[in-house]
Amino acid sequence: MFEFLKKLVRVLWTGANGVRKVLHLLLLLMIFGIFFGAMPGEAPLMPSNAALVIRPVGEIVEQYQGSAYDRAVADFMNDSDPQTLMRDITDGLEFAAEDRRISAVVLDLRLLGGSGLSKLKRIGNAIDEFEASEKPVFAIADNYGQGAYYLAARSTGVYLYRDGALFLTGFSSYRNYYKNAIDKLLIDWNVFRAGKYKSGIEPYSRTGMSDEHRESLSHVVDQLWHIFTTDIETARELEAGTVQDFVDNLDTRLAAADYDMAQLSVDTGLVDDVLDRKGFVELLREYVDEGDKSDTYESIELGSYLAERRLRSSPVDDDSNIAVVVASGEILDGEQPPGTIGGESTVKLLRKARLDDDVKAVVLRVDSPGGSVFASRRIGYAIQELQAEGKPVVASMSSVAASGGYWISMYADRIYANPATVTGSIGVYGMIPTFQRSLDALGVTTDGVGTSRWAGDLRADRALSDDAKQLVQNFVNKDYRDFINYVAENRDMDVNVVDSIAQGRIWTGEDAKSIGLVDDYASLGEAIVTAAELAELGDDYGVKYIEQELSSSEQLIVDLLSASAGDSLRRALERQ
Repeated sequence: MFEFLKKLVRVLWTGANGVRKVLHLLLLLMIFGIFFGAMPGEAPLMPSNAALVIRPVGEIVEQYQGSAYDRAVADFMNDSDPQTLMRDITDGLEFAAEDRRISAVVLDLRLLGGSGLSKLKRIGNAIDEFEASEKPVFAIADNYGQGAYYLAARSTGVYLYRDGALFLTGFSSYRNYYKNAIDKLLIDWNVFRAGKYKSGIEPYSRTGMSDEHRESLSHVVDQLWHIFTTDIETARELEAGTVQDFVDNLDTRLAAADYDMAQLSVDTGLVDDVLDRKGFVELLREYVDEGDKSDTYESIELGSYLAERRLRSSPVDDDSNIAVVVASGEILDGEQPPGTIGGESTVKLLRKARLDDDVKAVVLRVDSPGGSVFASRRIGYAIQELQAEGKPVVASMSSVAASGGYWISMYADRIYANPATVTGSIGVYGMIPTFQRSLDALGVTTDGVGTSRWAGDLRADRALSDDAKQLVQNFVNKDYRDFINYVAENRDMDVNVVDSIAQGRIWTGEDAKSIGLVDDYASLGEAIVTAAELAELGDDYGVKYIEQELSSSEQLIVDLLSASAGDSLRRALERQ
């Protein structure tokens, strides 16, 4: 009866979800018809002397969460999580460096959320490359958080709006521990692990951090903070230790500055000046044309600029391409949306690259803390199938490529990271909670029959037997042995050496290079160049991103959302 009800609910949900999509489509079609009908027929020309405004919103990511359809609907319903693609920022800076119409870049960092340090370093390097074209980058914000300030510090000029603040507090990593609550709820949280540093189970089995995890995490956090402060001090030409001193003595320094954080930031050399909006506009007018009003300057937003530039220059070649497959998020079994790595969906992308005769090599861009061992295995097999077809694979690590993120990277012909990448965590764990004591306290008991001693042993309402616990631990041990053996085989290392640096311990990219887990430091662009070299393509190749495809109805909605911008840009291009 229970299985029948489950199937019935599943059928009803599938039908309701289909009706929801159809209603969304009809509603959007009506609104688009009204909207497009009211649009003017001409689009303004791209300014001839303007500032490119880069205004990152929310978290900087390698891949948007959810499909293009889901994002389009969420945006329409004003219910989307703000995110900015790192690739959009770096592409915009690269295009603008060679574009005579762009005379400066404005980094408006007021709405920037979180980001991994390696992503910030990549954008910072792109800022440096843009400034090498002898064009300035000006950063502005109401308040600077640590990530926003890191990018600002790499700019030509750093400015705060009046009454703004700069918050630098140092790096940390804290989390909640649930063991006392689990004990009070009478839950048996059975944990299994291989690797003394593997810490994912600790919140459920401890009341605080283990000594091993404290040692490993402290080492990584200290390294990342050193990279962060050194990069800022180098970019701002400050004495070593200036940032640490600013953080350590913030209270006394603020008291001496009458709690004027903006002025203290200027006095310390972290910020160039404090301006109001008019002052910032006047600053930009020294480099770009005046706007159509007395209080503006000529500018173009990053989204519009990228749409125009990408129309002009397609990175895809006819018959020789490097495919980029982004593996971003937690690794889960089955089909998963973008922003999550699916054992089925990601394998499909790799298979598509393998079957495409125009793809000669693949770059796997990894930004993942890990997840399912089974899904990681499947992705690893798909990478080996690519290589068996004579298509080299290069792994390019972003902010995190740990545990399963390292598993899917280790098969690659080359592994590249950033010094600030967090990787390693070569270990395995599993958890099986059971609630029989909780139910007993409520007066609920469980009884029945089975045809073997295993038949009812993995039920959540029954205690795990000692034999079942040992069985699960044996599976975890087997996965760990496979993990370190695969690393040894693919990295040409002794398995005992791998075991000594594994044990679930995390490493920075800087450490990972020194102990042989990665080959070198390189950006995504440099990884693409390496893939082309391994495929012996020379300089004549294109780059194509292989992504999940939408259904025809979903694609129609997405196309309608971008139709007006695309038509306007094409008309503008025809007139230039």
